[in-house]
Amino acid sequence: MPLTRRDFAKLGTLSLAAVFAPVLNAQSPTGLSSAIQNAASAPAAAASSGGRKTGYAVIGLGRIAGHFIQGANNTSNSKISALVSGHRDKAERIAASCGVPSSSIYSYENFDEIVHNPAVDAVYVALPNSMHAEYTIRAARAGKHVLCEKPMSVTVAEAEAMIAACKAANVKLMIAYRCHYEPTNLRAVQLIRDGAIGQVQAIESAFGYDIAPGEWRLNKKLAGGGPLFDVGIYSLNACRYLTGEEPQHFSAFVSTIDHDGRFNEVEESLSWTIKFPSGIVAACNTTYGGSMNGFFRVHGSKGWIEAAPAFNYDGLRLTAQFSNTLLDEPNPARDPSQFQAQADHLSNCIQNGLEPKSPGEEGLRDMRYISEIYRSAGISI
Repeated sequence: MPLTRRDFAKLGTLSLAAVFAPVLNAQSPTGLSSAIQNAASAPAAAASSGGRKTGYAVIGLGRIAGHFIQGANNTSNSKISALVSGHRDKAERIAASCGVPSSSIYSYENFDEIVHNPAVDAVYVALPNSMHAEYTIRAARAGKHVLCEKPMSVTVAEAEAMIAACKAANVKLMIAYRCHYEPTNLRAVQLIRDGAIGQVQAIESAFGYDIAPGEWRLNKKLAGGGPLFDVGIYSLNACRYLTGEEPQHFSAFVSTIDHDGRFNEVEESLSWTIKFPSGIVAACNTTYGGSMNGFFRVHGSKGWIEAAPAFNYDGLRLTAQFSNTLLDEPNPARDPSQFQAQADHLSNCIQNGLEPKSPGEEGLRDMRYISEIYRSAGISI
């Protein structure tokens, strides 16, 4: 069926329980029209909460936090109710701009006092990677639900501890995989599941950029590793949801070409291949050494699908060719729409007793695969 612009927008709220669930037969159709109908019912589910907004405490006020604050404030079911920062003056300025009282500004030292703030239902963890586990666990112990940025953690053991803490506290844990709630990626997955390009044979994907000196991501203690933890994870996760399968085998290589002082602790570039149980193969690249447009291209027995860019905050574009059909579908949505979708989804889950579509277990799987990729490349993390 043809996809209208209105239908395309509705896909942004589509539940991914069926679309992204890993299944060995990734070609089985689920029906695009049915998926769109399911998406259309999502706002009604959120409205059933009676209009109360879920309050979020934003932990860490770096660049990505600004996108989330805007996105949450654009929803009808979410709001920013507290801030956590090591810079009080910065937090005061942001609080004034989004209506957060000064009494709801916390430091990292007194963060645990958030347990006494009834305006905070959940937290958004936007800290360096190595701090994700600590603040997810502390938030859970305070009885707050958690939306944690990816990568979930820097080790498998940390990811397991985060899941255990949230389960023990009976709070929800969602990992901020933006693309799981983004229409261009959803459209690609649906076309593959519907069999539009036939049996998937191979995938190519990449994402990278030229990192500036002094970035915390170049500090292994804070970042956990190099570009795979930062932008390469998008390609890794995309290969999983595009195939609907879990990887069976990895082969990887690391490289550092620019010996300019930036890469004393982490690698500059990493390439890896994946083999899936069905026989599908994927080749992926990530780098901190140059501009590498985030994209994926899926080759099937009856055609191909490409998203380029696929992982940016906006400006995404899907093209495809199959069965004498040519598709060219730019996504008109603009930043912070993807952050809005994430906040809307978790708030809906909290208000209606649902489970997030990108739970802690999803992040744990990627942490295990990241460990395997590095192990194949001869690096321990």
